[in-house]
Amino acid sequence: MQNNKVGTIIRKARLEQKMTQKQLADKMEISDKAISKWECGYGNPDISFILKLSNILNIDVRALLKVYEKP
Repeated sequence: MQNNKVGTIIRKARLEQKMTQKQLADKMEISDKAISKWECGYGNPDISFILKLSNILNIDVRALLKVYEKP
C-alpha cells in the first residue's frame, strides 16, 4: 500500500529531525492528527503540502511525489 510507504518516509525523516508529531504539525499549520494519519498509513498528505513538508523535514521532494505516480 502506497500510504504506508509515504508514512514511513515522513516518520523516519521526522524522527531524524528529532521532532514530535505535534511540532511537525505546528510547522505545517495542520493538526497532529493529520500527521498521525499519514504515518499510520490511513492517508497521504495533500499534494499542496508536499513542498513544505519536504523543506521542513529536509528530504527530497521526489521521494514524496513518487506516491502520487500512477502504477
